[in-house]
Amino acid sequence: MRRVRWIGALMALTVMATAAPAAAEEDFYAPPAGYEQTAPGTILRSRPVTTAVLSTLPQPVQAWQLLYRTTTRTGEPMATVTTVLKPVNKVPRGLVSYQIAEDASAAKCAPSHAIRAGNPLDGPSGNLEIILADAAAGNGFVVSIPDYQGPDSQFGAAKQPGYAILDGARAAEQFTELGLGADTPVGLWGYSGGSLASGWAAELQPAYAPELNLAGVAVGGYVTDIKGAILRIDGGPGAGLIPSVMPGVLRSDPAFNPIRDKYLTERGTALLAKSTTQCVAVNVARHAFLTMDAYLTMPLAEVVEQPDVRDALATLNLGKAAPTAPMFVYHAVHDELIPVAGPDAVVPGYCAAGTQVTYVRDQISEHGSLAVSGAPAALAFLTRRLHGIPASAGCSTKTVASTLLTPDAAREVPQFLIATVRGVLGGV
Repeated sequence: MRRVRWIGALMALTVMATAAPAAAEEDFYAPPAGYEQTAPGTILRSRPVTTAVLSTLPQPVQAWQLLYRTTTRTGEPMATVTTVLKPVNKVPRGLVSYQIAEDASAAKCAPSHAIRAGNPLDGPSGNLEIILADAAAGNGFVVSIPDYQGPDSQFGAAKQPGYAILDGARAAEQFTELGLGADTPVGLWGYSGGSLASGWAAELQPAYAPELNLAGVAVGGYVTDIKGAILRIDGGPGAGLIPSVMPGVLRSDPAFNPIRDKYLTERGTALLAKSTTQCVAVNVARHAFLTMDAYLTMPLAEVVEQPDVRDALATLNLGKAAPTAPMFVYHAVHDELIPVAGPDAVVPGYCAAGTQVTYVRDQISEHGSLAVSGAPAALAFLTRRLHGIPASAGCSTKTVASTLLTPDAAREVPQFLIATVRGVLGGV
């Protein structure tokens, strides 16, 4: 989901987009005729771009955007875009696919728009995650930042984000300017909404992209249960996340039609229609403490337990398959947005199926702060895996005061800070 406290502090930086993208911009996203016959991961179009923090601070990396062929939830061809970053003056030692938590249902909020220099800053929170991608680039990795929600901004769709992430990695390996190859070690990293997408990629990779050398997966604020998250968020400071993401959920599968047709009131329909034109920062700021009961024909807690809705929501949950790549999972015990019960339930299933999982439960952090304090440990885990250092055998679960104080994080913090500063100010 999203860092609610950051959003409130940064809303003064928000600049709303006032004009439609130029025709040439839209043409880049339109796949060429016949692309359906190409293999998943095929690059259809590319262009150099400049990435920036808060739309104004260009990043010291070489960057391109790749339009590539991927797959929808139902197995049909689809095209989406990934933004790839190459560290300068370094020979790439691996590929990290970083999933930004878009948490919105509008195409203009996709990472390929949000992180480009000069684009209207429609809510800075998503754009700021490029700093974590910069940290990965600072460790010598090429970074792929895919638009995993696809051209229809289908937040939460089953399977589709995983396909898009894995095919984005395939496209990056094929893009000659990056200097990668088919045997490149690959890591996945995502927090909150980005963790949900990363989880799909990790679970689908063994069957969908077995040729990828997936060396490690780091997921924090791990979203595994959509229903649990909705019920936790409703009525709280992050309640605007619900109308921000629900339009994308409804578009993702006809199984969700009953929500629109039977349970949304006219007022609820209007709420989602407006929210689907805005990015997450605006939606959260405008709808803090919103209670969805006021927009439904029955209380939210009853709607999500109706058999048709309950069954549809269950298709979005993770834990149906076990990743084969080692995983680092970090989650705040007192997370105010994403209940820790989700990863608490999913991780043992992974372990029972043979996945190597390091699970860290953080006592002090809340959702937003763990995105920052947990990042050094996550990057340390990925760096070791991509450098060929094996993960510890089996599984471990630890509840700690702070992920930032664990030995792995402590060793990584200086390098993490250096990489982050260089990523923002120059010199990666």
